[in-house]
Amino acid sequence: MSEIQIAPGYRPSLIGRITHMHMAYYAPFAGFGQRFESVVAGGLASFCDRLHHPNNQIWLAIQDQQIVGSVAIDGEDLGNNSAHLRWFIMDDRVRGKGVGGQLLTQALQFVDAKGFEETQLWTFNGLHAARHLYESHGFKLAGENLGNQWGTEILEQRFCRCPQRP
Repeated sequence: MSEIQIAPGYRPSLIGRITHMHMAYYAPFAGFGQRFESVVAGGLASFCDRLHHPNNQIWLAIQDQQIVGSVAIDGEDLGNNSAHLRWFIMDDRVRGKGVGGQLLTQALQFVDAKGFEETQLWTFNGLHAARHLYESHGFKLAGENLGNQWGTEILEQRFCRCPQRP
């Protein structure tokens, strides 16, 4: 296996590959199916149409010319000068090797350089390694509720990397 490179921006097959990585992980882990796949692919396709806007960016981990990880900052969809961290996923072959931390660091450096007031992300209970990574980068759990937006009822969680307010 060759070295992993972190690269910003669109690459051919990005939408299909990132959607595939999400399904490869979340279908067996959480029982997600067609609804989840449609949400991931549709949202990612729409986001890629807005990548030329200055507050949006995606970073890819690339090994042997294949995308093996991703994370994106959508600086438009939440409004209120909030960044939305999205599509953070790693291929099983590189999970646990520090590449996710590198991707997350790149994304948060972008957030800070753009002057966003906060960064939010949505996930669900049970993703312990991801939660640890988020919390080690300054995110705090901001809310939980039962939901089924991805086709299966789960305990959804919202994390926020927010400024400390007095």
